[in-house]
Amino acid sequence: MLYTTQRGESFDTEKDFSSSERHILQKLFLWKELAASVEEFRSKKQAALLKGWNNSGPLPESRALKSLTRDLEEQVARRILAQKQD
Repeated sequence: MLYTTQRGESFDTEKDFSSSERHILQKLFLWKELAASVEEFRSKKQAALLKGWNNSGPLPESRALKSLTRDLEEQVARRILAQKQD
């Protein structure tokens, strides 16, 4: 899957992320829609990084993962703001 951040940074999830990181990203794409706050989203991200893939243990956050998750956090913030305005 190709993903381009709001800042124009592009990632190919098959090439730019390890299988463990892709597993975490799958969870975070879901939490982007479910989190009630940016803090909750960050908490879910931290929990996923600590647990790792299939309970493999802590996973370091790569530069690519940081950049993509920062973009997801911004989307969470925009979604919450839009909901408050409705």
